[in-house]
Amino acid sequence: MKTNFTYSNTSSQARLRALLIGVLLFAFTIPAMASYVLIPMDADSQKEHLKAYGITYWTLAKQQKVKWLLNYRGGSFLLPDTEELQKECKIRGVSFEVISDAKAESILAEIESPSQNMEAVVLEKAPKVAVYTPDGTAPWDDAVTMVLEYAEIPYTKIYDREVLADELVLYDWLHLHHEDFTGQYGKFYGSYRAAPWYIKDKQDAEALAADLGYDKVSQEKLAVANKISDYVIGGGFMFAMCSATDSFDIALSAEGVDICEPMFDGDASDPNYQSRISFERTFAFQDFILEKNPARYEFSSIDTTPYRRVNADTDYFSLKSFSAKWDPVPTMLCQNHTALVKGFMGQTTAYNAEQIKPQVLVMGENKANGEARYIHGVKGKGFFTFYGGHDPEDYQHRVGDPKTELRLHPTSPGYRLILNNILFPAAKKKKQKT
Repeated sequence: MKTNFTYSNTSSQARLRALLIGVLLFAFTIPAMASYVLIPMDADSQKEHLKAYGITYWTLAKQQKVKWLLNYRGGSFLLPDTEELQKECKIRGVSFEVISDAKAESILAEIESPSQNMEAVVLEKAPKVAVYTPDGTAPWDDAVTMVLEYAEIPYTKIYDREVLADELVLYDWLHLHHEDFTGQYGKFYGSYRAAPWYIKDKQDAEALAADLGYDKVSQEKLAVANKISDYVIGGGFMFAMCSATDSFDIALSAEGVDICEPMFDGDASDPNYQSRISFERTFAFQDFILEKNPARYEFSSIDTTPYRRVNADTDYFSLKSFSAKWDPVPTMLCQNHTALVKGFMGQTTAYNAEQIKPQVLVMGENKANGEARYIHGVKGKGFFTFYGGHDPEDYQHRVGDPKTELRLHPTSPGYRLILNNILFPAAKKKKQKT
């Protein structure tokens, strides 16, 4: 019995020793096994830049934090590794790399170095996105709506009724669809006043204004513009493209002044209305001259379209470079895999640089033409970005043209700028270093 016990005890000790060694080995290998998913955003490594933003949003929606690596390989994303995430990347065709904890720490150390113009910004939550757009099908498409759907980022459509009912507080990010806030129906009168869609849009707008208690569409649109202004001042983020940018500021400048001719609102405009507009409440523009001809497809001197002399093949604008550590906001908004972006036109193509307020930051420009394409500013506690042009992958999108198929442009630099803005509200707020 004694011999048997001694044998059994020795065997148990050996098993225990092996178990302890296994536990220790496992403990030492845990850090090496820990991993992250790096979604590269440089030109060579990523085949679906636009859908990569959707993956990032998808991760945030699952209450997981993401690090946006500004200026590192085109503004890459660092996410916690999960089997579900890898599967989702494969389904959406997004290029990704699984890296070890040690590799991730090495990347972050490189980014943190004072010698590198890089920064790691923590994204904390998925922003609630609203798109200001009318019901029905307009004879043009909205680039933001298209890229949201392509990237699979959820959004809610709202319009005047919801804005005037103070529902903007439900959203972190607001996009203004191709819109005219001046009550002049997009200045389409000269070319399309007999078109069925124009007649219907005018009737619908008048009916909505009356239903909301306004005598004129211009008055109702001004009320909407004021609500949007209050939303931004209170801490919201507004993004606008094409005619929604300058028409918004024009509406704010013309409060209490009738700038609409009879074909738009049924009565004459105020005499000498140019001298009565005010630039105090505008977001981005000043000293502009309004276009008085109702048949001319133009709102004011803000837009450079009428006097641009640029060949389509050579129409580009450059993104400015900012200090990632000291100016993280414009750095975020300019993340791209190229510093040169192909130009594109719209009713409002670009902005007269001389009529931009001095406190507004120009992030993209064509200096040779004296025009800004991509601008950003602070208003109260909130932010706004204006982006000139209509569709980054359709150089001269005309009324009635088919919409852009983004599956043919999955790496579009112009569309990346839109998606940068959508992720911006997710960033963890830091104290300014200046």
